[in-house]
This record gives sequence, structure tokens and C-alpha cells, in this order.
Amino acid sequence: MFACGLSFALTGLLEAAVLPYLGFRAGEVSLDEKAEIVFVGQFAVTTVVLGVVYAITNSFQPLPDDVFRYDLKGPFNLRNGWLLWATIGLLSAFSAIALTGVALNFFYGGSPQRETDALVLLLPLIGSSSISNACLVGTTGVLAPLLEETVFRGFLMASLTKWCPTPVSVLISAAVFALAHLTPGEFPQLFILAARV
Repeated sequence: MFACGLSFALTGLLEAAVLPYLGFRAGEVSLDEKAEIVFVGQFAVTTVVLGVVYAITNSFQPLPDDVFRYDLKGPFNLRNGWLLWATIGLLSAFSAIALTGVALNFFYGGSPQRETDALVLLLPLIGSSSISNACLVGTTGVLAPLLEETVFRGFLMASLTKWCPTPVSVLISAAVFALAHLTPGEFPQLFILAARV
């Protein structure tokens, strides 16, 4: 995880250092250019961090013969299929996040102060053009979830299960996931979202 975090930080710093040399100035970019920069930055971070995960896990070769075998009927099997359980998990995640928000409003006596996170900064880009929409969908719908699920579920949680019981591993990886977003006010909702199994 240290290697993943370090590669994430160094890639972001390198991107910030290179952009001015490519002619991009913070206040002088259009919305489309900003969306493209966000997409390329997320693509670079995703590629580098997944490369680090691959390099670390590559020593565990050979993989089982059936690791990439997929049965198209599998998702629809009512007993062991993942589609039913994914739907239940998604609905329970939405419910749990909504209940957490209600509980926070109740305990704090109103809506808590919201930090300016990355998604809030992306709001002006939504709907500005088809290019920015495509970049945002690629960033928030494909690249970021691919990176987060691979690192926090596929790598961290799976590694923790060697030393901790599975429920403890889920809670630890959920806490690290929530902390990694650097938005303390949203920690409860991110923790609940990540703790869904």
C-alpha cells in the first residue's frame, strides 16, 4: 500500500510539474481542456498504480488455469449468481448512505459543512460539451472505480484477510478508502459505501 500511495502522489506531482511546460496555465484553460487534463491525469495515475500492483503481485505466478474463465450463465444463477447479490448490495449501499446522512443531520443539527472535494470541482464541466462529458464519464465512471476497487478491494482487503478475519479486513480497507479521499466531513458516507460487501 505504501508503494501504491507513493506512486499515486508522485504521479500527481509529476503531472502538476509538467502541465505548465505543455502550455497549460491554471486560469487560462477552457472547460474542455480542463476535462481532458482531468481524464489524462486520472489515466496516468490509474496506469501507474495498477502497474505497481501488478509488479508486486506478479511474483505470485502461475495463476490458476481457470482464473479468466467466465460462464455467461453465472450472473443469472439465483443461488450463486453475482447479479442478484450485486443488486442487493447496490440497493443496500444507497440505503445505508442515505441513513448515514440522515443520522449525521440529526446529530449535527443540520447539514454538516461540506468540503470542496474533487467531484464538486468538476460540476462546472458537466454538460459543457460532449468532450467534457465523455472525459468525465471516463474518469468518474471507469478509471477511478477501476483503480479504487483494484487497490482497496482486490489488493488491500485481500491482503489483510491473510492476517485478520474477513469482517475486520473489510472495515480496515473501508477506513483506508474513506481516509484516502481526504474529505473528513464525508468520511462516514465513504466508510459505509466501502464497507458494503
